[in-house]
Amino acid sequence: MNFRGSSNTNFSDSAAILKLEITGGVVGPLLLLVGLIGLGYVLNERRRDKAFQLKVESFLHDYEALKPTRYSYNDIKRITNDFEEKLGQGSYGTVYKGKLSSEIFVAEFINEVSTMGRIHHVNAVRMVGFCADGFRRALVYEFLANESLEKFIFQGEDTLDPFLSWERLHDIPLGVAKGIEYLHQGCDHKILHFDIKPHNILLDDNFNPNIADFGLGELCSKEQSAVSMTAARGTMGYIAPEVFSRNFGSVSSKSDVYSFGMLLLEMVGGRKNMDVNAKNMSQMYFPQWVYNHLNKGEEIEIRIREDGDHKIARKLAIIGLWCIHWYPADRPPMKVVVQMLEGEECPVIPQNPFVSSGSGEAGTVRGLWNTNLEVIEE
Repeated sequence: MNFRGSSNTNFSDSAAILKLEITGGVVGPLLLLVGLIGLGYVLNERRRDKAFQLKVESFLHDYEALKPTRYSYNDIKRITNDFEEKLGQGSYGTVYKGKLSSEIFVAEFINEVSTMGRIHHVNAVRMVGFCADGFRRALVYEFLANESLEKFIFQGEDTLDPFLSWERLHDIPLGVAKGIEYLHQGCDHKILHFDIKPHNILLDDNFNPNIADFGLGELCSKEQSAVSMTAARGTMGYIAPEVFSRNFGSVSSKSDVYSFGMLLLEMVGGRKNMDVNAKNMSQMYFPQWVYNHLNKGEEIEIRIREDGDHKIARKLAIIGLWCIHWYPADRPPMKVVVQMLEGEECPVIPQNPFVSSGSGEAGTVRGLWNTNLEVIEE
């Protein structure tokens, strides 16, 4: 038995060695092949990275003519105190608070937005400089003390923030409208923002509005009336119908007009336009509620303190309704919106902006609020 056991042990050892030799013979070339593929991938990625870096440097060389300051990554870390205070999230990156040696507060957007160097307007956030240190890239903007409009307007239908009188609620959208008009007509190229909403309207010490976050922006020629878009972009609740479906028309500057109208109505109501927790269906979609009241000759009794407030609320609400027409052709251009806001007279109430052919009333509108952003066939 001992001899047999010894013999079996030797046989097992030989089989194990043979198995290892065979396995090694297969695994060795396989590992070599995997290694070569991995090496090829790394080399290819390095070539792509180098090409990308050259493109970035070429862009920045042209960009320097616009006179922003170029910072190193270490400068950015020092300015933001090693990214200590986070302010929020932009379309393509995080926003931090920083301080320059000249005592000017700045906000840093970890992002690349080539359009910013073209924008010079009192109602658009000002870029102070940029960083392009290897793959670490940042844009440095001025810091606006009152932060975003969002924190002031969503106080509830029965509450008006003490800092926002109805006169100020009129001046803020007027400034925003002038800023958007500048983007559409005042720059060398037309700039479509595609993300106009309260969160992206920043307020300075005097509550002057500044349009911010151009991460979803589109740059095109002034002569170009429509832009090609393969996927919807923007924030739910502010996206124009044509961005979801070309059945409503082409994507154009009128898409920003729609977003502005939705922002304006939220300022009037002091609430989100869509409230799934509303007491009844008629109050769920605020723009529809506003239209129904105005169409019946009723006043909008929301956060009204003085007699003159009714006139401002009515004016802003009507302009908002003009801007959110279902079809782009029925919306006014931003130049006309500015004229409406500056005018002494209240505009006439538009025809029902929520009617679309074959769909009846605004049920289709509410449906879009729950739609996922999908690829759109051109």
